[in-house]
Parts: sequence; C-alpha cells; structure tokens
Amino acid sequence: MSRQELLASVALFESLTEDDLATLTSRLEEESFEAGEPIFQQGDEGSSLFIIEEGEVEISYGSGRSKVVLASLFPGQYFGELSLFDGAPRSATATAMKVSHVVRLDRDDLVEFVHRNPAAALRIIAEMGERLRQTNELMSRQVSRNVLEEAEDKLTFGQRIADRVASFGGSWPFIILFFVTMTIWMSINVLRFVSFDPYPFILLNLVLSTLAGIQAPIIMMSQNRQSTKDKLLAQNDYQVNLKAELEIAALLRGQAELLARVSVLEATLTRRPAAPSQIPRESTPPSLP
Repeated sequence: MSRQELLASVALFESLTEDDLATLTSRLEEESFEAGEPIFQQGDEGSSLFIIEEGEVEISYGSGRSKVVLASLFPGQYFGELSLFDGAPRSATATAMKVSHVVRLDRDDLVEFVHRNPAAALRIIAEMGERLRQTNELMSRQVSRNVLEEAEDKLTFGQRIADRVASFGGSWPFIILFFVTMTIWMSINVLRFVSFDPYPFILLNLVLSTLAGIQAPIIMMSQNRQSTKDKLLAQNDYQVNLKAELEIAALLRGQAELLARVSVLEATLTRRPAAPSQIPRESTPPSLP
C-alpha cells in the first residue's frame, strides 16, 4: 500500500481529492521505533497524527497496576488524530509492541495545507458531518432482543410440561397439597378406617420414592434450561452494553473532531488576507492652491 493510499484510509481524509492527498502525502515524515519504545506518553503535548506502516502499537491509559490497555493497532490503522486540531495533551500512551515503522503528519503542516486549501477544509468537515450522521443512525437502531421470548418460542411440548411440573413442584400449593395428602393417608391407616397401607406405610414410601424419582430429572431438565436462559440474558446484556459503550465513545470522539475542525477553519478564515477590493484606499489630501 502506497503512502497516499495509507493516508486515504484515514477517515479524516476520505473525502479529499487525489491532488489534496498527494499534497498531504508529501508532508508525511517517517519514524521507526523499537519494541517497547514509547511513541508518546500520556500528558505529552500533542501535535501529530501517526499511521502505522509496519509493526504493532498498543494504546494504553495509566501506568503500573492501574494501566488499562485500550487498543492494539496494526498496519493501516492510525492514532493521535485529535491533536491535529486542538493540540491538547495526549490522553493515552502509545507504545510500539514490536519494531514498528510509522508515518507522521504534523499539525503545522495540516494547518498550512488548510490555510492554502479552504475547500479541502470544508471537505474534511463534510466528512465529519457524514460520520456523525452515521453515528446518530447507529444510535437509533435497536439491538436489544427479548431472548426469553425467543427461547420460549423454540420449546417443545415435553419441555413445556417439564417447566410446568418444576414450577408447581417448587411452590407452596404443592407443599401444602403434599402435606395434606400424607396426613390423610396416614390418618386413614392409623385409625383403621380403611387399612390399605398399615404402619410402617410401605405403599406410601413406594409412592414417595416413585414421585421423587420422576420429579428429580424433570426439575433438573428445567434447571438446565433456566441456566441456558441465564446465559442468553448475560450474552445479550454484554452485547448491548458493548454496543452502547462503543457508540458513546464514537459519538464523543466525532463531536470532538467536528469542534476541532470548526475551530481550525475559523482560525484559517480569520488569518486569510483581505482581498484587494476589500482594502480601504487612503483618501487623497486636497491640493493646496
């Protein structure tokens, strides 16, 4: 990939013409870093955009035990783009994870380029507006799903019966009904109204054992299905949270880029010299007699 194609892959410059890209490409400077060497540190003054030609770069926040790795970047990806517009201190640390070759575009070169090409600045702002529009569209989409309803629709008849049995077997009505049935059973046989199962209630033990033997696997089937539902809920929550986090980060980043570009454009327009027709002519003093 040529450096012009590498620069065109940066979202900030997608809408630039071939001539604009060629002009910016001529201003790129190459740098190399050894493995483990920092490209810039958090808090350093920012003034350059970096594009990776070869190697791998890690973007991290903090240091020591509080260090958090934000991203790992590879050839074709870029970082440090916001400093092109606001020149604010770096918000993270960039470190070469292996021998890396990058190209750098400095803020002064971009400002000079924009100063000479106001139309290019408008194209950059238009590109940023399109990215914000896409971000807003993405934010308006609904990605959360009711996984419980989806799981219920796929249940077989046997699974539905198992769920109902497990639900009833773990409820107070079942406990009360079971206790009443046992009391009546034992009372009838103890008081000898109808002695079909005299003490020690061998038939009752058989019934209870059979009931427990049948109920236990049914409850286990229902519990396994509940575990599957919990897993689906956890996966869905993770996807929703991750999407929300990425969308918010993209939205904030896009707004910051747009504000920075507007500031650069305003600064550029205010620095442009006035046209000759707009410069007031000095009044000629009247000739003396």
